[in-house]
Amino acid sequence: MDKEILEKIKILRNETGAPIGLCKEALEATKGNLEEAKKYIVRKGESLLEKKGEKETKIGIIEGYIHFNGRVGALVEMRAETDFVARSEEFKKLAHEIALQVATMNPLYLSKETIPEEIIEAKKKEFREELKDKPLEIQEKIIQGKLEKWYEEVCLLEQRYFKDESLKIKDLIHKSANQFGEKIELKRFVRLSIND
Repeated sequence: MDKEILEKIKILRNETGAPIGLCKEALEATKGNLEEAKKYIVRKGESLLEKKGEKETKIGIIEGYIHFNGRVGALVEMRAETDFVARSEEFKKLAHEIALQVATMNPLYLSKETIPEEIIEAKKKEFREELKDKPLEIQEKIIQGKLEKWYEEVCLLEQRYFKDESLKIKDLIHKSANQFGEKIELKRFVRLSIND
């Protein structure tokens, strides 16, 4: 293997966390194009996770974060398929980062699917009231956009990762699942604050 290929494998491995074999496969499939190889790895990871979609995540950890002043804290329950992954330092770090996100960003719900329907309907009604002077067909598009923005504020999985705004928390979990090579899930969280 020549030096240039080895260097590209190293870059891909560092940027994606994918196994060396997959990095080599991606570079071969894309004739050495790094950007295309990254996309190849993402597609391969998505297809792997789709296959694992039905697998159960029975093993897990509870990880916490308490702010230095002791006034804000959070706990998260992270699950994996195997004890090997659930006990790894990388998995613990991921869970800690998500607990830190919860403490910092104060989400109200885990995902869009966990928001009670009456809350969503009340939000839509609020947006409709704001837009009552606009034509109906425009209202619906704007309401959908406002809902998506609201989801990013109140749903943990939809929130932007505060350390890297290009990633949502669900993307961070997805990226980690690709690295671990198995399904991982954030099951639930709780945030406590002296000021709330």
